[in-house]
Amino acid sequence: MIQMNWIESNNNCRKKCLRLTINYKSDERNSLVQWMQALEQNMHNRYESHLYSETENNALKIKSIAPVYSDNAVMMDGREILQANFDALLNMYPEMLAFGEDVGKIGGVNQTYAGLQQKYGELRVQDTGIREATIIGQGIGLALRGLRPIAEIQYLDYLAYAINVLTDDLACLSYRTKGFQKAPLIVSSRGHRLEGVWHSGSPMQFILGALRGMYILVPRDMTTAAGFYNTLMKSDNPALIIECLNGYRLKEKMPSNLGEFCLPLGIPEVLMDGDDVTIVTYGSCIRVAMDSQKQLSEMGISVELIDVQTQIPFDINHLICKSLQKTNRIIFVDEDVEGGATAYMMQQVLEVQNGYQYLDAPPLTVSANDHRPAYGSDGDYFSKSNAEKITEAVYSLMHQSNPAQYPKLY
Repeated sequence: MIQMNWIESNNNCRKKCLRLTINYKSDERNSLVQWMQALEQNMHNRYESHLYSETENNALKIKSIAPVYSDNAVMMDGREILQANFDALLNMYPEMLAFGEDVGKIGGVNQTYAGLQQKYGELRVQDTGIREATIIGQGIGLALRGLRPIAEIQYLDYLAYAINVLTDDLACLSYRTKGFQKAPLIVSSRGHRLEGVWHSGSPMQFILGALRGMYILVPRDMTTAAGFYNTLMKSDNPALIIECLNGYRLKEKMPSNLGEFCLPLGIPEVLMDGDDVTIVTYGSCIRVAMDSQKQLSEMGISVELIDVQTQIPFDINHLICKSLQKTNRIIFVDEDVEGGATAYMMQQVLEVQNGYQYLDAPPLTVSANDHRPAYGSDGDYFSKSNAEKITEAVYSLMHQSNPAQYPKLY
C-alpha cells in the first residue's frame, strides 16, 4: 500500500510538472514525457492486460474459412444447418459437450440438437434442470479442465439468472489471473424478435456492460452462427452466441464443409451498398432493416446496410467509418432499450473510429421501447423497432439536407 501510494503521488507530481511546463521545450521535459509513457505502458501490462486471450489461439487469430456450397446444395431450415454443424463438431472434437434445459432428449426447443443424444450419448449431449447459474458453473468447471463445453441458456432473457457467475467467474478469469487460467466456455442462447414478454427480449445493454472479457456474437442467421461456433471451438476465448429466435425455420443453403468453415470475429458485412444513409444493425433487425430498405428505395433513397455480426469485438477494421465517409449520415438500429446497444455502437463509430468528422447530419438511433415486449403481433410491432420507424428516421435525415426534394411526411 505504501509503495503504491508513493507511485501514485510521484506520478501525480510528474503529470503536474508536464502541465506547468506545457509551453517549454527542453531535453529534461522530453525525458519526463518518455518516462511517463513508459510508466503508463508498464501500468497497462500490470493492471489492464489479458482481459481477452493474448495467445495464438485467440479467436481473432483463427484463420477465416468461407462456407462452401455444392452445385446441388439444397435450401433447408436454419435449425437443420445448426443441427448438422453440431453433429460435425461433436464428431470432430471428442472433448466437446453440449448441455442445457431440453438439449438432450428432445434435442433442444428449436431442434438444433435433434438426434444427437442418441448418437453421442447422454454424457456429451445432456439435459439439465432449470438452474441457469449452475449450468454456467458446470460449463466453467469443464472448460477449466480442458474440455470444450457449449452451455445453453434456453432464452436470452434468462441470462440474468446466471449473470453473477458469468461476470464474476468467467468474463474476468483471464484478466484476474493475467492469462494463467482460461475457461473457453461457449454460452449459447437465443433471443430478439418473437412475441411474448419473457421469451423475446434483447437485453444487450446489461450484457455488454457485464460481460467484458467475453466475446459477444450476434449472428443474423444460422449459417453465420455455425461459422462462429466453428471459430470458437478452435480458440481459447469464452464467448456468448445469441441465435435469432425467429430464424430457425427460415430457409438457408446447406454448406458442404460443415464444422470446418470459420467466420472471423470483429468483421462487419455490407449487405447492401448505398450512397445516402448508413444503417448499422445486427441479428433479427437485419431483416427489419431490409424491409425498410425496400420502402426507401421506392422513395429514391439509397441505403447502405451493415451487419456488425459481433458486438465484442466491434468492427476492428473500422469498416463502418469508411461507409460513413461515403454517406455522411448514419442510423443505429436494434431492439434493445434506448441508450443500450445502439448507444454503444454509436460511441464505437463516432468516438473510437473518429466517425464524427464525417457527419453532415445528427446520428440517430432506432430502438425498442423501454418496457418488455407486449403480447401478440401488434404488441411486438409497437414495442420494438419496425421497418416504418427506420424508414421515417432515414427520411428525416434526407429532409434535413433537402426539404424541397424530401418534404415532411406528416
